[in-house]
Amino acid sequence: MSSNVENPEISIVIPVYNEAPILEGSVRELNARMKKLNRRFEIILAENGSKDATAAIARELEQEFPSVRLLRINEPNYGKALREGIRAARGEYVHTDEIDICDADFHRRAAELMVGEDGGFDLVVGSKAMRGAADHRPFGRRVATRVINGILRVGLGFRGTDTHGLKAFRRAALMPVVESCVVDKDMFASELVIRAERAGLRCVEIPIKLEEKRQPSIRLIRRVPKVLMNVGQLVYIIRVKQE
Repeated sequence: MSSNVENPEISIVIPVYNEAPILEGSVRELNARMKKLNRRFEIILAENGSKDATAAIARELEQEFPSVRLLRINEPNYGKALREGIRAARGEYVHTDEIDICDADFHRRAAELMVGEDGGFDLVVGSKAMRGAADHRPFGRRVATRVINGILRVGLGFRGTDTHGLKAFRRAALMPVVESCVVDKDMFASELVIRAERAGLRCVEIPIKLEEKRQPSIRLIRRVPKVLMNVGQLVYIIRVKQE
């Protein structure tokens, strides 16, 4: 994994799995739009166990663009890819994105919220479910988001509206939280937000507009049992074991 960008201010971590059809176009567009923000940045593609040409395309992008870095994870594991990408990030601010979203406007707004006379926020969450958001995903996926967030509010006292998807945070403030997380797969992102909130860090949500570029790489019906199991594990660890 290499990069020619010296001392990036922002590291954008994107887990990718079987994304060959949209990977190149999405990275090119995100790279071009991020350049307009006049911030030093790097894009970390955390490829995890793809069975298509994703890794090869990501390698070509890394060779073409100084801002792109490829990180290889040897198993299909979103949470592990996200965690390892965050660990590899060199920027003062770490932003997480999805290859089918690549929302440069979120990165701009989040960066502005993390600076200020009082130091700004530690964590900015892009919410698909709060007032002002526009979620144009299929109905089933929108319902699933609200069900999971409802369980997290009841089971763990989560006060927000969304935990999964776009996030931006101060690396120094959130790394202890990252290292304390124990759940991986889809729920790592949720655990990160919940633990940050419970730790008293300064967190804020902002609405995002979501229009996916492709069907999910893993069907929702296959993900539900594993997600529910991970939610139960998370509730047990935090509520019962109080870790």
